[in-house]
Amino acid sequence: MTDPLVLRHDADGLATLTLNRPDKLNALTPSMFVELRGHIDALAVDSSIGCVVLQGAGRSFCAGHDLEAIATGERAPSRHHEPETVDALEQLPQPVIGRLHGHCLTGGLELALACDALLAAESTTLGDTHGQWGLAPVWGMSVRLPERVGRSTAKQLMYTSRRVDGTEALAIGLVDVCTADDELDGAVAALAAEVLANSWGTNRIVKRLIADRGERTRSEALAHERTMPYGMPEDAAERMRRGGR
Repeated sequence: MTDPLVLRHDADGLATLTLNRPDKLNALTPSMFVELRGHIDALAVDSSIGCVVLQGAGRSFCAGHDLEAIATGERAPSRHHEPETVDALEQLPQPVIGRLHGHCLTGGLELALACDALLAAESTTLGDTHGQWGLAPVWGMSVRLPERVGRSTAKQLMYTSRRVDGTEALAIGLVDVCTADDELDGAVAALAAEVLANSWGTNRIVKRLIADRGERTRSEALAHERTMPYGMPEDAAERMRRGGR
């Protein structure tokens, strides 16, 4: 019996998804995407989960698309299954934290960019290597990387296939937090605890409103927010009674 390619562990409202091909630096295959999509679809309707962490087993977060899978012709269930899975990760109702260590390259970076917050160890190597291999991005790099770091910096990273470490990634806005390698787990746990301590309903509403903004002008987005399109969180009255706790 083979080990799962993506693991899920739940504890106290936190779901942790772990890419589980450590011997291949968690390089992504169509089969991995099938398992990842199953977990994402289940989480999307799971009201018992208030926050999600995405991480990689072993020495790396994810070294990218498995080139061996490309060479052998392994195929996903549908033409756009992989990018649609990245979209589904981005669209999860819960806040998603990406825990980055080791390698976070190309397809792995595209997957990470679908997370809401990115925390990296100082020694993490991040980069887009499509140009190095003569490939074109199809999982969202040309959209999400400029959204993260701005158009000019994104172009430099994509045109050169240059890698950056966690410290530089923080400086250019590619990640939100950079820690010493041995402090990464603690930083991820602390952020997840803060997220879970907040109203899960508020977090879901805020995430949807921010996503809505991308499809509207600024004026339209302000007007949209005022309509309270998603109502109020179910725990509003109780939190008011407890003084916001």
